[in-house]
Amino acid sequence: MLASLAGSTSRPAEPASGTASPRRRHDAFRARAEHSALRPRAPGTAPETRGRVAIVGSGLAGFTAYQTLRRAFAPEEIAVFGTDADPVATWRVRAAAIRQREMRSESDGHCLPTSFPGLAFSSVRRRRSLRPLLETVVDRYHPTVDEFLAHVERLRERSGWDESLVLRRVERVRAVDGGFDLDGERFQHVLLALGHPGLNMPEELRGDPRVVHSYEPHDYAGTVTVVGAGLAAATEWVNALAAGAEVVSVRRREPLRRPLNVPRHYFSRRGLAAFHRLPPRERIERLRTLSTPSYPPGAKWDEPLARAAGEGRFRVEQSPNGSAQVICATGFLRGFRHDPLLTRLVAEHELETEERWLVLDSDSAVPALSDESRTLAVAGAPAQWAFPAADTLAGAKYAAHRFLRRISTCRTR
Repeated sequence: MLASLAGSTSRPAEPASGTASPRRRHDAFRARAEHSALRPRAPGTAPETRGRVAIVGSGLAGFTAYQTLRRAFAPEEIAVFGTDADPVATWRVRAAAIRQREMRSESDGHCLPTSFPGLAFSSVRRRRSLRPLLETVVDRYHPTVDEFLAHVERLRERSGWDESLVLRRVERVRAVDGGFDLDGERFQHVLLALGHPGLNMPEELRGDPRVVHSYEPHDYAGTVTVVGAGLAAATEWVNALAAGAEVVSVRRREPLRRPLNVPRHYFSRRGLAAFHRLPPRERIERLRTLSTPSYPPGAKWDEPLARAAGEGRFRVEQSPNGSAQVICATGFLRGFRHDPLLTRLVAEHELETEERWLVLDSDSAVPALSDESRTLAVAGAPAQWAFPAADTLAGAKYAAHRFLRRISTCRTR
């Protein structure tokens, strides 16, 4: 069990289970955090050992990994450090910005620890149709965004997520004997689920008053240039055309048409085994190839684009023109150097890197800092060296399952 950080027998009351609103739960647990984890240590006192397991990051990657860890640990045995109690706070804003209606991920696109059963079963009841169940058997079921958000809220209620939260940003992770120091608190096993370091905005467009990133809230002007060629860009082409705009697509390379953001075999054991056998230079080239923009095939994209092109309202050009609005569907910053915590971790511990990638073992552990007594692993976007689709829900589960396996074989388990 984790020791209390406060060292006091009194603490703010916890919300009643099942009845409190998300806002009330958030306020109550923020009070708990301020009472304990956010209280500064007295000068000259030694760091406390809070417990065995910590997750750094309270977004979707951290939340998904947490569900897997809950199979072996109670909520009070896991500390989740983050700046927002709502695990989909950032994701919800970005999905709403591009008017996303369904998930790109298929039947495994949920936060549960195991692939089956997924969201299709609850969808069958809600839609009163067996179609979601039939689609999930062949990996063709795509839950709606509303279904996914409801799923996250149900898991948050029943998993004890709020009990484990410490509402604080971790600035530094430092290896110590038998574990890791997180800004003065020590844990034996730590999973870094840091997410994307920020939105990518082309340097030449910074400061242009016409520019907005696709993942920032926006409406559509009468003439729109969309920079980018991936799923967010394709979504914005269709959105702007539906709003009556004339749309110009600016792209550096032609997008691929594939259902998922990487080929399906990279989600399989055989595909991953082949990937892990690649020497560093070949692995870098493979990851660069996999970063080619893509969006799914299908009439939902092709028909409106073909119709608009015939009407003279959609065309491809090489550079932004005189459009009233420029939408940058250019994704996220890439590489560990854009994340201050990872940059400091690499520098202080002289960790191995390859160009923009942090080198990890095939199970997402940091090799120089993980052994039979402690584990430091990475989930989410910075874990591509171990799992090419690391920034997906499946990627977070991959890292979490292997993190848990490491813990279970630890000599002090």
